[in-house]
Amino acid sequence: MTKKAAVAAIAILLTTSPLAYAAETSVTVGMRQPSAADMNSLTDMRVGIVKAALQMTAEQEKYWPAVEEAIRARAKNRQARLERIAQLHDNGPMDALNERNPVELMQRRADLLVQRGADLKKLADAWDPLYKTLTPDQKRRMAFVSYVAMRGARDAIEHHSEAEDDDD
Repeated sequence: MTKKAAVAAIAILLTTSPLAYAAETSVTVGMRQPSAADMNSLTDMRVGIVKAALQMTAEQEKYWPAVEEAIRARAKNRQARLERIAQLHDNGPMDALNERNPVELMQRRADLLVQRGADLKKLADAWDPLYKTLTPDQKRRMAFVSYVAMRGARDAIEHHSEAEDDDD
């Protein structure tokens, strides 16, 4: 039964991770901006997949709220970044570049990277106590779920690069 649940969770992850990444990059590839409800739905799926794959014990469950909160905060900040990017591109990317000081653009980009780094640090700090309690089998499942998610992101990046090459 637990293997079936893990397989189902992995199947969901395989189908949703590229969609989740596509939602994050949709502004740059010309798709519609995902709504907050879309992003919340994708975040709910991600949280559910990870939780199902881990099959935590009651003792481990006490660490989960901090992890889930960090995942959701990171997703919320990602959505805010996407909305800012969409606003910049309303008049087209060249207009955005022409109206901006390049130094200001670098400073803004640096600030965004600092925010992303802080979000990732918060997530890693939240995961740390839970990860220390995981069994070797749970760690393998977590590694697999992470690998599949990263593979989906890589595939989306490659697809995005191919689309850019087609545009040129």
